[in-house]
Amino acid sequence: MSTPPAEETRFLHAIEMGLGTWAWGDRILWNYGRGYSDEDIRAAFEVATQEGIRFIDTAEVYGQGKSERMVGKLIRESGQAILIATKFMPFPWRLSRKSLLRALRHSLERLGMERVDLYQIHWPFPPVPIETWMDALAEAVAAGLTRTVGVSNYNQTQMMRAYSALARHDIPLASNQVKYSLLDRKIEKNGLLARCKELGVRLIAYSPLEMGLLTGKYTPENPPPGLRGRRYAGILANIQPLLRLMTEIGQDLGGKSPAQIALNWVICKGALPIPGAKNARQAAQNAGALGWRLSEDQVAALDEMSDRVTQPS
Repeated sequence: MSTPPAEETRFLHAIEMGLGTWAWGDRILWNYGRGYSDEDIRAAFEVATQEGIRFIDTAEVYGQGKSERMVGKLIRESGQAILIATKFMPFPWRLSRKSLLRALRHSLERLGMERVDLYQIHWPFPPVPIETWMDALAEAVAAGLTRTVGVSNYNQTQMMRAYSALARHDIPLASNQVKYSLLDRKIEKNGLLARCKELGVRLIAYSPLEMGLLTGKYTPENPPPGLRGRRYAGILANIQPLLRLMTEIGQDLGGKSPAQIALNWVICKGALPIPGAKNARQAAQNAGALGWRLSEDQVAALDEMSDRVTQPS
C-alpha cells in the first residue's frame, strides 16, 4: 500500500511530466553550440510551457552552470510560474554542510531566484556520509532556500538512510531522481520504484528516452553523434524489435510516436519523466505523451519486449 505524499511534497505528485535541461549549455556530450543554439533552446522552452509543462529540472554542473543561467533567464522573461529543481554535486573536496548551502546560494544567483522548489543531492558520492548532507538539506529548508529536498541516483539502502535522516528533522524526502526507461528497468526489478511509492517519495525518471535511442530516430547505420554514438553503438541493432513494437502501438493509438509511447510507459509505471528538449520540435513531441494512457495489455507487451531485447546475449 502506498503512503500518501506529505503536504509539502504533494505538488510533485500532481506533475505528470517535466523538462530536463542536461543538454542546455553542454558542449561535451550534447554538442551545444554546434547541433543547436540558444534560440533553439528558447523555442523548446516556449513550446514546452505552452503545452503545460510547469516543472524544469537543472543542476549546477549542467553546462558548468550555463543551464541554470539559461533556465533562470527564460523563466524571468516569460513571467510564468514554473517549478524549479536543481542539484548539488558532492565533489570530494566539498566536506561540510556549509559547502552545500554555499553551492545552493550560487545556484540561486545563477537562476536569479530566492528559492527553488526542489533541491537534490546529485550523487551519493563519498567521503561525506549521506546523513551529513541530509542535515545540510534540512538547514536549507529552514533558511527558506528551498521548498523541498530530494536525492538523485540513490539506491534503496541509500535512499532509506536519507529518508530516516530527514525524518529526524520532520522533513519528508520529496524525490529520488534515477535513470529509468524501457531500456533500463533496474529500479522496477530491484524494488526501488515500489519502495518510493510505499514511502510517498516521487520517483523522477531521467533519460526516459535513453538519450534519443527510444525516439526511433537512430539506427545501426545512423547512430547518434559524438560520445552518444560510441556509447550506444552496440545495442542499436538489438533494440529494433522494441522500436517496431512501439511504432505499431503508436499507430493503433492514432499516430503516437515511439518517443511518446516511451514517455507514456514511464507515466503508466507511476514515475515522473523529465525528457530533455533542445528545440521546439522535440518539446512538442514530448508534450504529445500527455493526456492519454497506454492500456494494461500494451504496457505488458512493452515490458515483455523490453526484457527480450535487454537481456544479455
